[in-house]
Amino acid sequence: MSALPTTGREWHLVARPHGWPTPEDFALREAAVPEVGEGQILVRTQHFSVDPYMRGRMNDVKSYVPPFQLDQPMDGGAVGEVIASRADDIAVGDHVLHGLGWREYAVLDAKRAAKVDPSLAPLTAYLGVLGMPGLTAYAGLLEVASFKEGDVVFVSGAAGAVGSEVGQIAKLKGASRVIGSAGSDEKVKVLVEEYGFDAAFNYKNGDVHKQLKQAAPDGIDVYFDNVGGDHLEAAISALNVHGRVAICGMISMYNSTEPSPAPRNLAMVIGKRLRLQGLLVSDHSALQPQFVEEVSAWIRSGELKYGETKVAGIEKGVEAFLGLLRGENTGKMIVSLDG
Repeated sequence: MSALPTTGREWHLVARPHGWPTPEDFALREAAVPEVGEGQILVRTQHFSVDPYMRGRMNDVKSYVPPFQLDQPMDGGAVGEVIASRADDIAVGDHVLHGLGWREYAVLDAKRAAKVDPSLAPLTAYLGVLGMPGLTAYAGLLEVASFKEGDVVFVSGAAGAVGSEVGQIAKLKGASRVIGSAGSDEKVKVLVEEYGFDAAFNYKNGDVHKQLKQAAPDGIDVYFDNVGGDHLEAAISALNVHGRVAICGMISMYNSTEPSPAPRNLAMVIGKRLRLQGLLVSDHSALQPQFVEEVSAWIRSGELKYGETKVAGIEKGVEAFLGLLRGENTGKMIVSLDG
C-alpha cells in the first residue's frame, strides 16, 4: 500500500470581493492533510463542483449558508475515492459524495459522506444531474412551482445545470410548451436541438419582455427563475392568472454593487393572484430517493440529456468559477482533478 499523502493543495478565499470577484481574491495553498480519526475517512478528490450560490458565500453576511472564512479552505460538493478509512460502513476504494470540495484531499466524518456508484452513472453526474442541481430542478418545478400537466413553463439560465434539467423534466411530465432563455446563440441552439425545448432566445439579442412574448404568445403558467432582474419582470407580465414562480437564484444581481430596480411590475401579482416562492434545495431532501430513481431511469433511457463543462486541474478552480459567473458553461461546471 502506498504511503498516505501528508500535504495537499486547497483554495482559500483571501479577500472579500466587491462586485465581480478577481483571481487576486483567492490563493491556492499547500496544507497539511489531517490525521484520520475514529469514524473518519480520507478522500482523494476526483471532481469538485463550482456553483453560483458560492458567490454569496464570499460576502460576510448572514445567509442560509455560512460565509466562507478568509484564509480558510472553501468548500462545496465533491466526489472522490476513499484512500483511508477508520469507519465501519465505508471502505478503501469506495467512491463518495461529500461537501469538502476545492481541495485535493479531504478528511471528514464518514456520516457526512454518501456512497455513490460509478456503475450507475459517471461520478460527475452526482455533482450535477443526479446531485444538488438536479434535485433543485426536480423539487423546484414539481413541489415549489406546483407544476401540472399542460402548463407552459419558462426557465431562465436554461442552459445551466439546473435550468436545462427543469426544462426537460417539464417536457417529460407533460408541459404543453417549454421556453428557455440563455446568453448565447450556441446555447439557444443546444436548448432546442438537444434538450427539446419548444422555443428559446438569447437575452442579449434584445428586450427580454418582447422576446418572451413572442415565444409564449398565450402567456406562461410557471416561471423557474435563476436570473432575477429583467427576467423576473418579464415573467410577471407574461404569467397567466394563478401563475407560479419558483425563485431559485438571481445571478444577474450576484456581483451588483447597487440594488436592482426590477421587477417594477410587482402590483400585477395581486390581480393575477400569482405565487412567488423562494427555493432552497435543503428543504426538499425527502424527495431525494424518488428523484434519483426517476431521473437515473430517464438518463439510462436517453430521455433526459445533460451537459457538463469540465475544467482540468485544481489550479484552474478559480478560473472555472469565474467562467461560471460569466456564463461560459453549458450544463454543470466541474473541476476535474483526474484530467
